Amino acid sequence: MEQYFKVGIITGTHGLKGEVKVFPTTDDMRRYDDLKHVEMEYRGRRIPLDIERVRYFKQYVIVKFKGIDDINDVERYSKCPLFVSREDAVPLEENENYIADLIGLPVVTDTGLKLGPLKDILLTGANDVYVVDYNGKEVLIPSIKECILNVDLEKGEILVHLLEGLLSL
Repeated sequence: MEQYFKVGIITGTHGLKGEVKVFPTTDDMRRYDDLKHVEMEYRGRRIPLDIERVRYFKQYVIVKFKGIDDINDVERYSKCPLFVSREDAVPLEENENYIADLIGLPVVTDTGLKLGPLKDILLTGANDVYVVDYNGKEVLIPSIKECILNVDLEKGEILVHLLEGLLSL
């Protein structure tokens, strides 16, 4: 299981006092309100950073890190990803999983057909959609109780029921 989750990518500086613009990669950008610490990946190593304050501008989160007070100190961090530890991640509700824990798991149908690994999960608003790599083609499976029968992290497998016509497309 992943121990760190990507929560954003620094896209550039904001102003002159060390703030950065972050494109959030979480499903709820307001999660930054409760975030106190992140780790930034810079040149192959992780740098722990404490968050001093956040605010929001359009689709971006404006973040000010403690101890970084000048634009010259943050310019080099453009395009650096930000991570949180599993302990600092948003707690899961019942029957929820972190996407990072699901990517790569084998997907098997209730008839025993091994489809392939889970490639991605699309967040569509109405319901998520699982993208499965089946013999080089993408199969899209809606994340509804009729289709996603069981996610077993201990066994390392996702059991699905394919609605009629999904594989013939």
